[in-house]
Amino acid sequence: MGILNVTPDSFYDGGRFKNKSLVIRQVETMLNEGATFIDLGAYSSRPDAEDISVDEELQRSLPIVEFITKNFPEVLLSIDTFRSEVAKACVEAGACMVNDISAGHLDKKMLKTVAGLQVPYIMMHMRGNPKTMQQLTNYKVLVKDILLYFSERIAKARALGIIDLIVDPGFGFAKTTAQNYELLNKLEHLNRTDLPILAGLSRKSMIYKPLETTANNALNGTTILNTIALQKGASILRVHDVKEAIECIKLTQQLRAT
Repeated sequence: MGILNVTPDSFYDGGRFKNKSLVIRQVETMLNEGATFIDLGAYSSRPDAEDISVDEELQRSLPIVEFITKNFPEVLLSIDTFRSEVAKACVEAGACMVNDISAGHLDKKMLKTVAGLQVPYIMMHMRGNPKTMQQLTNYKVLVKDILLYFSERIAKARALGIIDLIVDPGFGFAKTTAQNYELLNKLEHLNRTDLPILAGLSRKSMIYKPLETTANNALNGTTILNTIALQKGASILRVHDVKEAIECIKLTQQLRAT
């Protein structure tokens, strides 16, 4: 899953795709490198990111959804939003999946909306919201608490009629660096959900802070952790750098085939 952020303030690629020619070039590159999905985000969810209105998020995302699906009619486009109104408008404009960092907690209409749209739904584990999540890192037993969270969310989604679900453990969301590594080390426990696992590790602070570097220099670390995530049961890698992630997938598959 290739990341396409049309935000000015995302932690790594904020402001890079300011016009449609840059968007088209990036989408074309990611698809040529092997991306299965493109994940479009118009609201930055990094810690302390600026809050924007629904209207602004729609103004950022909707024209790009229409533009991408017109130029790449076969694209599998995911919309990264926690707002039901944005999800509905973007799916009706051509997106085919909803990626929600809050699993429906930040918009009580989201699950019903996705059920009505009948599209796949990625539900991520997070506490609070992007402004408060880093103060909400107290867990009784980290992985057990995350499994309980997903159990409740999955049951609610199923009851409403959502068929295709994907779980994202939410690396970096309401978790310390140590907790992120504990979660990665025990990622296989999420297979108990019997759902595909999405791992979003790309260039995050859990990589560049221990290495005492920056997001710009975190590609090698991302590749290492992506490989571990695949070995632990991840089905989808959400990344900024598609070529390198595809190499992880191919070599991991080769290892499994021996």
